[in-house]
Amino acid sequence: MTAVAFLRPEFVESFPPEMERGVLYVSIPYATCGHLCACGCGQEVVTPLSPGQWTLTYNGENISLCPSIGNWGLPCRSHYWIRDGAVRWGRRYTAREIANNRARDRRDRDCKNNNGSGP
Repeated sequence: MTAVAFLRPEFVESFPPEMERGVLYVSIPYATCGHLCACGCGQEVVTPLSPGQWTLTYNGENISLCPSIGNWGLPCRSHYWIRDGAVRWGRRYTAREIANNRARDRRDRDCKNNNGSGP
């Protein structure tokens, strides 16, 4: 299991049957990105693009995703940012921190879905 330090962008309509290590697939028609986990575990990671989830920045050469990628549901539980294609590792979160982050993300999405009129 070898981690990758960089993800090169590849613009596609849909993801290939088998993703290639070190490639960040970007599907504009489906507003989604996908890649194999940067830790090297081989798990597919899908990041839907929307204001309530991830946003993509393309500088003509490389891609940044915001916010970070927290693979809390995978056995590796890896955590990293993708900035200008480079993988920047974050610290491992505790189970409690993961639960708190998930709850906050749900509240944020609910609030955005209700145009700010939610709880």
